[in-house]
Amino acid sequence: MTVIPLRIAVLKETAPGETRVALTPETAKKFIGLGAAVAVESGAGVSASIPDAAYAEAGAEVRSSAEVVKGADIVMGVQAPDVAALSGANPGAWVAATFDPFGQRDRVDAYASAGLEALSMEFMPRITRAQSMDVLSSQSNLAGYKAVIAAADAYGRAFPMMMTAAGTIQAARVFVMGVGVAGLQAIATARRLGAQVSATDVRSATKEQISSLGAKPIFVESVAGIEGEGAGGYASEMSDEYKAAQAELVSSHIAKQDIVITTALIPGRAAPRLVSDAQIATMKPGSVIYDLAVAQGGNVEGSVADQVTEKHGVKIIGYSNTPATLPADASALFARNLFNFLSAFWDKEAGRPVLDEEIGDAIRLTRGGQVVSERLKGG
Repeated sequence: MTVIPLRIAVLKETAPGETRVALTPETAKKFIGLGAAVAVESGAGVSASIPDAAYAEAGAEVRSSAEVVKGADIVMGVQAPDVAALSGANPGAWVAATFDPFGQRDRVDAYASAGLEALSMEFMPRITRAQSMDVLSSQSNLAGYKAVIAAADAYGRAFPMMMTAAGTIQAARVFVMGVGVAGLQAIATARRLGAQVSATDVRSATKEQISSLGAKPIFVESVAGIEGEGAGGYASEMSDEYKAAQAELVSSHIAKQDIVITTALIPGRAAPRLVSDAQIATMKPGSVIYDLAVAQGGNVEGSVADQVTEKHGVKIIGYSNTPATLPADASALFARNLFNFLSAFWDKEAGRPVLDEEIGDAIRLTRGGQVVSERLKGG
């Protein structure tokens, strides 16, 4: 009896500005080693500096989009493809990708109607055994790094203190708002560049993390924040009293800063407003703000997705897909996250992954023609 191997398909990303790809030759070879057949659309890796020949050398089929999807059991993507692009996939095929489930609910419903099983990589639980599968963390690491590099480029002055025969240049002052994965990497990068760094967060547990990286914690002391971590490792919406105290603290601190990096996000909600126009007006001309939350509405008043704006002589940068500006590394990490996820549940006898309840129920959006995610039901 001939056993038909599980078929994994990867399409070229079609979202505007998306340069990443969900499969690399490295992970293609590993999937094939598990016994899967791997097919990738021609040109899928070009923007990430991966030619078709590299996939073919790894053992993957390189075909047209229709040929790649035909008979697919699992489709992997960075951003979930439109349902129309998945015509020909097997009934009940898995699609493992980022879905923006709250912002693109219509797409989730379309997946349910098509009988596809949508697996949202954003919903990966932040538990120890899932760390290597967490695409948000891997991509946020790169985003935090690139935010500082882009801000430094736009700043027009040196970051480190420089003592020269002509005089001393003072170190740039960098303020990081929101100390999750992106914020911590931003702190570390700014410190490596020689800046004087401070940071703030609503979670009191981050004070020690900030200090450990050689930065100065700036925290509201008069009103209680979140003790320890928020839900899933993310911050939660704070009280009006805390917001007022934080705004006062930020106003007194931000006027002295040269670079501000904002990273605060709340899952399923618009990004919290951290920096007002009035606060921007207190900053020195030539200062730079990088708003990493611009795609969710922005932390900064006046930030515009994918544009560099200027207010009161301050440049405000906000790219909706910062990891895509580092396509080769971002693709390599994303692809490893997907391989780590699927391989962790690989059943050798079945020849395919079999998800457990803890992770499967957390990331599964649709199944059997229905929206099954508890986080989306009724939404």
